[in-house]
Amino acid sequence: MKDKFVGIAKVGEKGQIVIPKEARDMFDIKPGDSVVVLCDKKKGMAIVKSEVLEDTMDKIIPADGK
Repeated sequence: MKDKFVGIAKVGEKGQIVIPKEARDMFDIKPGDSVVVLCDKKKGMAIVKSEVLEDTMDKIIPADGK
């Protein structure tokens, strides 16, 4: 598997995009998975699989509170 991918996604009439298959495969994104859209007006947008952020939050704030 390649470590990098560049693709183009068109925005539909309802503002929806399709994540290219190669990117879905790279990040194991399946139908029904949640993604987070991070936005910064100057830096742009990023799409992150929600479980990645959950794992990061668990490291910052452990579920057991310790």
